[in-house]
Amino acid sequence: MATHTSAQFELPVSTEPSVGSISFLDLKAQFAEIRHEIAKAVNGVLEAQHFILGPEVEALEREIAEYVGVEYAIGCGSGSDALLLAQMAIGIEPDDEIITAPFTFAATAGSIARLRARPVFVDIDPDTFNIDERQIEAAITPRSRAIMPVHLFGLPANMDAILELARKYHLLVIEDAAQAIGARWKEKGIGSLGTFGCFSFFPSKNLGGAGDGGMITTNDSELAQRLRVLRVHGAKRKYQYELLGINSRIDALQAAILRVKLRYLNDWTQRRRRNAERYRELFAEYGLTRQLILPCSRETSFHVYNQYSIRAPRRDELQVYLRDHGIQTEIYYPSPLHVEPAFTYLGYSAGDFPNAAATCREVLALPIYPELTLAQQRRIVATISNFYQHAA
Repeated sequence: MATHTSAQFELPVSTEPSVGSISFLDLKAQFAEIRHEIAKAVNGVLEAQHFILGPEVEALEREIAEYVGVEYAIGCGSGSDALLLAQMAIGIEPDDEIITAPFTFAATAGSIARLRARPVFVDIDPDTFNIDERQIEAAITPRSRAIMPVHLFGLPANMDAILELARKYHLLVIEDAAQAIGARWKEKGIGSLGTFGCFSFFPSKNLGGAGDGGMITTNDSELAQRLRVLRVHGAKRKYQYELLGINSRIDALQAAILRVKLRYLNDWTQRRRRNAERYRELFAEYGLTRQLILPCSRETSFHVYNQYSIRAPRRDELQVYLRDHGIQTEIYYPSPLHVEPAFTYLGYSAGDFPNAAATCREVLALPIYPELTLAQQRRIVATISNFYQHAA
């Protein structure tokens, strides 16, 4: 696995750890299990020489719609584009406001700002890492058009409360489900509850492609058709541009790969959930549950653990210690968006969202990928225990 980070990517991905080290994400292990199926799918596209949209993309869209539990799914170039296209489809305009959280990847607020609308931040619930639904109502103004909850790390936001507020104030709901495919809120698939669900197939996601890709889900036939037009420069027919769109299409090679992986997704999710439970048991065994705050799980939610993020005192020292002992970790996210230079024009002060800021200082993501072994998890937890017992 690469050890560098880049502003272009949410996560460095794949591949080869040094001997004895534990990768944060081992995509080679996943690929080894399905190598021949992937090769067959890719060769099928190469033989057909149909690369843009077409049968493979249409099949993936039907399969994702069924998986999420919606009528329509529209493929696009990335999860970031999914968020952007969803807003374009509902006619978001300059100075409109969309309510979201500052503790998330830049694409969430960036997609709003790209249309010259205003991201309105609300602090997070420190237990779930998601937007604090109790603070949303105070942020609603006459310019509010939508709420954009982020189902962060694979844990659904409180959709009952969010949908109730949306109905009360006539707002739309755009679910940022980039990290949450397969997650459920009270048995309903994430991405099926709001006006739109927006998914990412970035390679590090639970359902990841061999490059960028995204999907938008909806139950609204008119919005689905509008999205299909917007993703191809706004053209219903070749060279006839009814809308001002963009070029954002998931290609057939990615669709073919994702169709193979989708068949394994439920199994991979169960293995992630098993690993999360193992961590909980191991942290208890090593007596660390009072020092660390472990990821929240609730009866109303089905968590898919795209990340397993703990909150840890002396986080930066702990990360260095783990790295020096051959264990890779990541920080999601080192700072809340409202203090990033790209968003300072919004006029927020550094202390405006204390829960988000405190979480950024303490959060640390541990390996959680499906192929992670019990022995590796025990080594990770034992090393964390050693740090708190012995590190200066």
